[in-house]
Amino acid sequence: MTNPQWTAVDAYFAETIAPADDVLTAALAESSAAGLPEIAVAPNQGKLLHLLASMQGARNILEIGTLGGYSTIWLARALPADGRLISLEYDPAHADVARANIARAGLDTVVEVRTGAALDSLPGLETEGAGPFDLVFIDADKVNNPRYVEWALRLSRPGTVIIVDNVVRGGAIVTPHPDDPAITGTRELFDLVAAEPRLDATALQTVGAKGYDGLLLARVVN
Repeated sequence: MTNPQWTAVDAYFAETIAPADDVLTAALAESSAAGLPEIAVAPNQGKLLHLLASMQGARNILEIGTLGGYSTIWLARALPADGRLISLEYDPAHADVARANIARAGLDTVVEVRTGAALDSLPGLETEGAGPFDLVFIDADKVNNPRYVEWALRLSRPGTVIIVDNVVRGGAIVTPHPDDPAITGTRELFDLVAAEPRLDATALQTVGAKGYDGLLLARVVN
């Protein structure tokens, strides 16, 4: 579901307060040339991630779902020089594109892209003591969103911010869809967050160049 006016407004926002630069433009172009799906966050959404990480004072970020590294670059630019971002990407080809984009951005010293199923990689992060993370951005396969949030909690501290993208599903989130695992997983995510006393959360609907969707924003309170 898209609307030309939504796209025009997003373009206006991007031109005025979230302008592209050569690095970000190249990241999108290289991702497209490599055949990656064009599902990266919009520029104003990338700027939102950057601002949230900056306001959080994040030094240690976890991203679940790298794609071509566009959102990774936005997040990593908020880190101090000695900060760290670990991004988990299932598809090796996507990870290769992301690593090249991140290196072009001069961020390969603070960003590490790990390849493989996130649910296989996350226990390793716990074992090696990679956390606690100050911010976790989840933008991967939606069926596993509940499990990703559970792991985000295990790798968090009081005050950690958890962001989950694509939670509105074009409005379909309000109706059970047994044959759509993305909707089933997202509804389970909301049930989990609502019942979890360690999380204080809200969700927002968004419209724009990426259509009708939204995000969940949560803070670990204890």
